Amino acid sequence: MYDLVIIGGGSAGLSAAIYALRAKLNVIMIEKLGVGGQIALSDVIENYPGYRSISGSELMSKFESHAKDFGLKIEFGAVEEIIDKGDIKVVKTDSKNLETKAVIIASGAQPKKLGVKGEDELTGRGVSYCATCDGPFYNGKDIVVVGGGDTAVKEAQYLSKIANKIYLVHRRDRLRAEKIMQEKLLSNPKLEFLWNSAVDEIIGGASGVEKVSVKNIQSNEKREVKAEGIFIFVGIIPNTEFINTEKDKGGFIITNDRMETSIKGIFAAGDCRNTPLRQVATAVGDGAIAAVYAEEYISHLEGKSYPKRTV
Repeated sequence: MYDLVIIGGGSAGLSAAIYALRAKLNVIMIEKLGVGGQIALSDVIENYPGYRSISGSELMSKFESHAKDFGLKIEFGAVEEIIDKGDIKVVKTDSKNLETKAVIIASGAQPKKLGVKGEDELTGRGVSYCATCDGPFYNGKDIVVVGGGDTAVKEAQYLSKIANKIYLVHRRDRLRAEKIMQEKLLSNPKLEFLWNSAVDEIIGGASGVEKVSVKNIQSNEKREVKAEGIFIFVGIIPNTEFINTEKDKGGFIITNDRMETSIKGIFAAGDCRNTPLRQVATAVGDGAIAAVYAEEYISHLEGKSYPKRTV
């Protein structure tokens, strides 16, 4: 029997673990692949306070070491289901069942990929799924943005303040974003629109992305665009299929400001929840909040008064 099971070993999960372990809770973390999450794939991070520049893998290694200093136990496996038995939750993995008093879901999300040649090989070296994270590295450079929805248009507008020129590739002959956002982007002189088109291949070498092959899906005509980066905004998929709690239409878990889900004793933190910003800094905050209120929930469950919080 555990006090707390944390699902996911990214920045939200590790932050939650540090807070929970300092509160002397009996904690176990379940991670599917490897500790660190999506941010560990980033070559350079320059917007996490305290580090002028650090790689994602190095930052997450520091998070992991910090949590392990407090005695964090990590097991690897895929969570298949969480069964709510009232005061007890059963976390079913592909190898065992774990009983716990509370759960924090910090399973993250993953961007939808194009599935084209060069995408995986150049991820983190010119291929990005986050304008806020990586945009500043392309100051004065030519880039490609893929997508035509609200996110793609908003991020392209942001990137236009940084980049020299943006080629926006969209499968349709018009944008899908709200009208006022479309108008701003369509009148932006830095944008060249490649309508009815799809990325066919991302080409680059050791230094990163060098050009992008774009195919017109009506004529099948191909064109190579010189660019040093490509930002892909064709959707994001939350890793939440194992939990039956209230979610938004995109599958992201809905929480209140205490990170509580619609199931008592189950909390969610980080990119897997419905949140306006998905960054390391916000995930860390989510994890801290979730752990504090999970501790409070467990204390009430045990009939104890809530312990005085320490900084």
